[in-house]
Amino acid sequence: MTLIKSISGIRGTIGGAVGDTLNPLDIVKFTSAYATFIRQSMPAGSNKIVVGRDARISGEMVKNVVCGTLMGMGFDVLNIGLATTPTTELAVTMSGADGGIIITASHNPRQWNALKLLNNKGEFLTAADGEELLKIAEKADFTYADVDHLGHYTEDDSFDQRHIDSVLALKLVDADAIRKAGFKVVVDAVNSVGGVILPKLLNQLGVQYTMLNGQPTGDFAHNPEPLEKNLTEIMTEVKNGHYDMGIVVDPDVDRLVFICEDGKMFGEEYTLVSVADYVLSKTPGNTVSNLSSTRALRDVTLKHGGQYTAAAVGEVNVTTQMKAVNAVIGGEGNGGVIYPESHYGRDALVGIALFLSNLAHKGCKVSELRATYPNYFIAKNRIDLTASTDVDAILERVKELYKDEQVNDIDGVKIDFADKWVHLRKSNTEPIIRVYSEAATMEEADAIGKELMQVVYDMSK
Repeated sequence: MTLIKSISGIRGTIGGAVGDTLNPLDIVKFTSAYATFIRQSMPAGSNKIVVGRDARISGEMVKNVVCGTLMGMGFDVLNIGLATTPTTELAVTMSGADGGIIITASHNPRQWNALKLLNNKGEFLTAADGEELLKIAEKADFTYADVDHLGHYTEDDSFDQRHIDSVLALKLVDADAIRKAGFKVVVDAVNSVGGVILPKLLNQLGVQYTMLNGQPTGDFAHNPEPLEKNLTEIMTEVKNGHYDMGIVVDPDVDRLVFICEDGKMFGEEYTLVSVADYVLSKTPGNTVSNLSSTRALRDVTLKHGGQYTAAAVGEVNVTTQMKAVNAVIGGEGNGGVIYPESHYGRDALVGIALFLSNLAHKGCKVSELRATYPNYFIAKNRIDLTASTDVDAILERVKELYKDEQVNDIDGVKIDFADKWVHLRKSNTEPIIRVYSEAATMEEADAIGKELMQVVYDMSK
């Protein structure tokens, strides 16, 4: 498997040949490049880098290589241990660090891992920063510290609580209302760090919970991408267990999905829609999501008198656009909520606290809340690529074929029809073309997606 280098970090499978996987030598190379980039960017900084990781089986190995390399580059390492992506992002700013490395492959299966790279604001490196880092890595022109200037190593496990404290301090999080509501929930933490931090959060909110896959072993109980086909266990448990809802997070806890009290999916697309509706009802303003997200966010934003903007896929692209339009909330349709009042990063803890606050105020069932939003359905398909596939040429031909429709090409090709849309784009994290399509019914959405997939297959012959 070839290493994937993108705005989502340095990602690959564990084991195999140098240059083709996320192996110790390549981890050293890219960590050294990152350290060099940070040194050049912040010559008078704190000389501190935060390191956090999810519970993946390979995490301990990768962490040891990363921390040792950073110390060899002369940086002090603050290891916060098993930690969510948003916790690590917040730890950078809370500790005054120059940057941070999150060791996680997010929703990818257990054989994957990755280095997610942060700046001193606890935000992902921009595309331009990433390009500069890759140039540094390619040259491999690193200068390591001499024995008198090696970095120091410190561990600090306080950031889970500090993260929770920051969530509870948000003005729109009504902890008292949540406690009075007496919610009973079931949580699927997919055997990663959600099993560590979410019980603490729920305890402090007075929420009664049952944990599924709560042990942070990294041996994921199911495919960790929080899609309906992977969530049959929790859907059955909610349906049969008389819960108010189910809560699902991915391995690094930046994605968030809810299950209605009847065991049906709330819809990962509607996590952001519901939270945004609550936030906008209290603090009207603009919103941003990526091109592959539901039109429902646009509809809800317009209802509250704001403006909606679409960004290219990828958290850094969304946050850049959010800052440009001064958005009060944004995120991605895969269950990622970005609330600037907290920080510019997808944060499931923030999403849970805001969602429960909204539900407590409304006093309704989760299925009843879902019924208040515009009804769209998104089909998510994929086209697996071969090494010889000229994806860019195919997308250009697709764009030309549908030139009479509304076409957006800032990230792949999105074709907007009057009552539906299709978005084709190369994945940042896997060697595939993602094909997302939305319509008024799932059947229509899947049909238009499959139609475009067939067009691509025909072009590939």
